[in-house]
Amino acid sequence: MYYYIKGTLVQKGDNYLVVDTGGVGYMIYTSLTSISSSGEIGKEIIMYTYLNVREDVMDIFGFTSIEEKNMFLHLISVSGVGPKAALAVLSVVTSPQFALAVVTNDVKTITKASGVGPKMAQRIILELKDKLKKEEIEIDSDEEFEPISSDNRSEAISALVVLGYNSSDAQKAVKGINPELGVEEIIKKALSSLL
Repeated sequence: MYYYIKGTLVQKGDNYLVVDTGGVGYMIYTSLTSISSSGEIGKEIIMYTYLNVREDVMDIFGFTSIEEKNMFLHLISVSGVGPKAALAVLSVVTSPQFALAVVTNDVKTITKASGVGPKMAQRIILELKDKLKKEEIEIDSDEEFEPISSDNRSEAISALVVLGYNSSDAQKAVKGINPELGVEEIIKKALSSLL
């Protein structure tokens, strides 16, 4: 319903921000990452939001970046992972760190989140890794790419797509990187060229 809310940051809590827009204060639940990058109280802010509606509650969840919102949406698509658990995960790792954890089967990193045990972390990895592999890498027909035969490089491209980069940019970023490197190293090198 709401794509984003733009207004003045008026309050910061442990797990929420209050943004005043036209005299209405929106309480937006968010991650520690977004709280720390939200800026000073009194400054203008844009929060990319998700409205969670249940029988008795309407909660707004929001993030200071589209990438973090995309990760949140991926997380809540996993069976058994609700908005609060997704926030807990995104409060202990950044979006790129989370993508790396999924791609590299790093259960330990995901279980750092409060209330997320090994079984839930494994479910998150299993379901999101499958989604990544199902996403097709589209190559622009007017551009030439070297074939990406390395599993590590194709996994890195999938992780970059999850982070919000389009597949063409992800292909270009990964193109010249040594395929012998690990997935995490390939992603780090690709991100440095994309930023």
